[in-house]
Order: sequence, then structure tokens, then C-alpha cells
Amino acid sequence: MPEETAALIHADALCFSRNAERIFGPLDFSLCGGEALLLKGGNGAGKTTLLRVLAGLLPAESGQVYIEGQPFTQAAWVQMTAYLGHKPGHKAELTVWQNLNFSAQLRSHANPIALQPLLDEAGLAGYDDTPAGKLSAGQNKRLSLARLVVQQCRLWLLDEPYANLDLAGIDWVNHLLQRHIADGGAALISTHGAYSAPSVPIRTLELSKQAYV
Repeated sequence: MPEETAALIHADALCFSRNAERIFGPLDFSLCGGEALLLKGGNGAGKTTLLRVLAGLLPAESGQVYIEGQPFTQAAWVQMTAYLGHKPGHKAELTVWQNLNFSAQLRSHANPIALQPLLDEAGLAGYDDTPAGKLSAGQNKRLSLARLVVQQCRLWLLDEPYANLDLAGIDWVNHLLQRHIADGGAALISTHGAYSAPSVPIRTLELSKQAYV
């Protein structure tokens, strides 16, 4: 894979099928630092499935995923990648502060991100001691995004990051992406196409089930 060593992630002839039905593939794409890849397609096109395969949560039918030019391993993925799925991914019984602090403690960083300013930026000021289970859907999405930020991973896999957010929340997601990409990070973003893409270097990968019939 010498030509792909600069890519944070590279998919080579990646395929996935369920019950003998091809969901996607073969797919070939790469993503380098400083850019984003927008996954587009209707319901059932395979956007969520692709992100779960890339995250190592589902096994590919065939093909290979490379992390910085090396075959995918869980250890390499954990060091570089953070995944935001449809579900919040945090503990409902823990408070907003406890959930955010736990995510920050999962990784050791020389320059950890200050939690309180991030909560303020996320629109969660005053909810520090509120259990996550008592938050609205939009507030839980904001907490999930804040947890993503404190992990300081270079590659973000974002499954419908705009869902459940109001206009201010959508603007905040775009701000996070612009800052992340400007700092040399990269992001794969799934969307139904209802939202405008952030103002970052971005390419589009269109998924369609008809393409694999």
C-alpha cells in the first residue's frame, strides 16, 4: 500500500452483504488529514453499515481497511479514530459532567481539553449535574459530540451528526468540523442530504443499493 501511506484510512475493494444481499461494494476510497468525505444515499443505501464496518463493529464480507497504510487492527483504530453512532453512547445514569470527564480520561493527552468551556460551547452550561437520561434528544446529541471532541482523535466517523439538532446545533457541528479539519483531522460524515455540507475540503461518496444489484 505505498501509494496510500499518507491516508488516515483507506478502503480497498470493501464489500458487505446481509442474507446474501449486497449492501455495498466493492468500494475504494481514501481519506487524508485535512479533508472530509460525505457519505450520501437514501434509507437502506448502506451508510450506517459502512461506518460500522470501518469502525470494526461489523466484519466486512471482503476487501480490506487500512489505517495509515497498515491493515486494520483494533489497537490502531482506538488510537486514531472516534465513532459517533445513532445512539448516544454514554451512560444515562451518569451526569453530563461525569460522562464527559470519563470520555476525557479514556485517553492520555499532554494538553487535555478544558471541560467547562466545552460544555458552554455545546450549549450544556448549567446541566453539569443533570443525569444524561433526563436530557432531550438534542442535548444528548450535543453531549455525544462534546465527548467526541475531548477524545482528540484524528479521524471522526460521524453517522448523521446533525440529527435531533436545532439550527444552532447544526451550526455548532459545522464549526466543530471546520476546526477539526483545519487542525489536520479528517471526518467521514453520513447524511441523507438534508443539510448543507460544512465549509471544509470535502468529497462525496454516493451509496445506492441499485448500484450493487
